[in-house]
Amino acid sequence: MDRCRPFHDDARDDLWRHTLSRISSTFGRLIYLSRLRNPDTGRYEHHGLASVYGAAETDRILGDSHSAVFREWIESGLQAQKADLTVYLTTLSTDVPTVLRNWMSLTPYRNCVPESATSSEQDLYMADMEALLGVFRSEFGVSGGEDSNSRRRPSLAR
Repeated sequence: MDRCRPFHDDARDDLWRHTLSRISSTFGRLIYLSRLRNPDTGRYEHHGLASVYGAAETDRILGDSHSAVFREWIESGLQAQKADLTVYLTTLSTDVPTVLRNWMSLTPYRNCVPESATSSEQDLYMADMEALLGVFRSEFGVSGGEDSNSRRRPSLAR
């Protein structure tokens, strides 16, 4: 029996009980977990968990949770994803058309894919997100591409 397993289970239960269970949508949990991944190191960081379980255990449990929530999302099907994404969008303080315009130009949802995802899982996720964005754009009357109010990325060319 793996002696680290009970510790891992305690950390996972702590994360779900105190944090993830309070997030009302699967997509919200996916966003939350992806934002805990340091883009410079690829490691997951959470001060509260690390102070109790250590940095390595925190990275492991957050990575495992991110993978599990990602699989839950891609396995749920488009109708369930649409309902879940509607819940997520209604919890934001920004109006939905603004969020959709930014998602179309900045594609922040790409950061939700865990490192453990296979290429076919990544492709499915991106295809589903693009389909859902198309549906939401139509429902909210948001035209494709950037408009004059969208923030543009600065050019690095000089």
